[in-house]
Amino acid sequence: MFAEILTEDAADSDVGVARIYEIGYHIAPTVKEEDLEKVVGAIRSEIGKVGGSFIAEGAPSMTRLAYLMSGREDGKRIDHDRAYFGWIKFEAQTKAAHALNEMLKGNTNIMRCIVFRTVREDTRAKIKAPTLREVKRTDTIKVAPRRAEEAAGPVSEEELEKALSEITSE
Repeated sequence: MFAEILTEDAADSDVGVARIYEIGYHIAPTVKEEDLEKVVGAIRSEIGKVGGSFIAEGAPSMTRLAYLMSGREDGKRIDHDRAYFGWIKFEAQTKAAHALNEMLKGNTNIMRCIVFRTVREDTRAKIKAPTLREVKRTDTIKVAPRRAEEAAGPVSEEELEKALSEITSE
């Protein structure tokens, strides 16, 4: 199922109809780890203010970005190659989702965000552990016998020249 990005159209203008939405966000890496909960808490409280109900959440974790993202800090442009990525799934009316989207865009700690319509069910891919091959501990590793040439020891320069001339003359 593909997610539907939040847009204003006639189908979404149903008054009183609650839908399932998900927010994906990148928090700037300049935010300290101990302050992440404040940023995410502000998003959760805004969901409550607009009348939404919380369903599920993925806590933000530091991730490497596929490309540099620019942000403004103290009037300077700063490029980031990492950010904290997290998500929140909630249920709310369309107008509430639009209001939440505008609040997120105005938050200076959030570098990028997206609000889209989705389904209630957990649609994330499950990670399966790879199947391991059984190895018997009683098996022994056999060492191949050394070749006669290797056992003889170092080769002199004369023998080496002789062997090379034989090979090249053929």
